[in-house]
Amino acid sequence: MTTTPLNALRTFEAVASHLSFAKGAEALHVSPAAVSSQIRLLEERLMQPLFHRKGRQITLTEAGRKLLPGVQRGLAELRQAVQKVGMDRSEGVLNISIMPTLLQKWLLPRLADFYDTYPEIDLRINADNGLVNFQQTDFHASIRFGPGKWPGLKAEKLMDDWILPVCSPELLREIGPVETIQDLQSHDLLFVESAVWDSWFRVLGESGRESRWPLLNDSLSILMAAEQGQGIALSRWSLVVRDIEAGRLVRPIGTVVKTDWSYYFVSPAHYFNLPKVKIFRQWLLDHCARFPPPE
Repeated sequence: MTTTPLNALRTFEAVASHLSFAKGAEALHVSPAAVSSQIRLLEERLMQPLFHRKGRQITLTEAGRKLLPGVQRGLAELRQAVQKVGMDRSEGVLNISIMPTLLQKWLLPRLADFYDTYPEIDLRINADNGLVNFQQTDFHASIRFGPGKWPGLKAEKLMDDWILPVCSPELLREIGPVETIQDLQSHDLLFVESAVWDSWFRVLGESGRESRWPLLNDSLSILMAAEQGQGIALSRWSLVVRDIEAGRLVRPIGTVVKTDWSYYFVSPAHYFNLPKVKIFRQWLLDHCARFPPPE
């Protein structure tokens, strides 16, 4: 059998997906006559009809039903391959996924430096806590907080973090000095339920492990509540340092505990050493190296 034209397969997929010649033509931005011509060509090559035609209504024949899944998979893989080739340049679009808290509290104030230094790279950031499916998305890499192992992916450590309590200056004046851990444990803590805090409670005891607001599951909202004087929040140094420097939050006690997890740059092996990915990763490493730990 002679080679089947790719355009005919694309046309078949469009028509079969919509079960309409007119909608298939609209999706491909061609005329209905051109669509009909391509379908006729494909049916002649296969020597069997692919559609039952009843007026303007069409349905797939048995041959059409068998052909459609394979054509859809092939076209999807082809689109993905073309997209990856377009992404594999040292310049152009760089798609990164990052947790919303780190983006807003740590990365955003530093991003202007990256854009100024590397104007040839079109850095695009998606804020999301979910793990990235690199096979089904166009992300090059993600920044994640965790133990450092993600199956099938390469990960490079960026920086550590520390747990500490924070509250508003007004609340601290209201409750008075917090001089010991026992003083701190007499107050309800605000925090999002997570294994992130395991090291804190492992070192300082399990009392107070239950959050005052168990239904609040957003770290940014917890910090906003602390800033508004609603309680003492457990947070991480990377997320509160600028608020402390600005006076919006204070440390009621100087105790800090290093987290079990760290920040990592995570990427598939085939993207990890692309020039633009390496540039962004090294830029992050440089800024993380300059980020001071808490006193």
